Amino acid sequence: MAEHTRSSITIEATPADVMAVIADFGRYPEWTGEVKEAEVLGTGADGRAEQVRLLLDAGAIKDEHTLAYTWSGEREVSWSLVKSRMLRVLDGSYRLAAAQGGTRTEVTYQLTVDVKIPMLGTIKRKAEKVIIDRALDGLKKRVESIPGRAERA
Repeated sequence: MAEHTRSSITIEATPADVMAVIADFGRYPEWTGEVKEAEVLGTGADGRAEQVRLLLDAGAIKDEHTLAYTWSGEREVSWSLVKSRMLRVLDGSYRLAAAQGGTRTEVTYQLTVDVKIPMLGTIKRKAEKVIIDRALDGLKKRVESIPGRAERA
């Protein structure tokens, strides 16, 4: 079984507000940094994305890949790699847990990456950690900067 990397952050928002930002792929280029384009290729009956094409530019790593998404309400979304030029595996998830009466959310991001080129496991884990930390920081800033979200809670 492949090893994975995991990290968590607390966001000052409800799980629904956090999940709304995660599900809004069209805005990923505004807050993720590495994602330059995101295109929803298919949606489920609930209107959420089932497959998304992402164009990444993370300096040394430039790739276009397609991910398949599975949603569990406002509590979890997971994804797995459908196709990529550089990656063999890109499996991950966001798990959301309400905290402090539902006005804060603990977000746990888990990620497993395997590239098609040989790479030491320690370097791969470090890259996963950087990806996770940047994503969590960007998600927190994006969610907490949305005007009016507190009034919707």
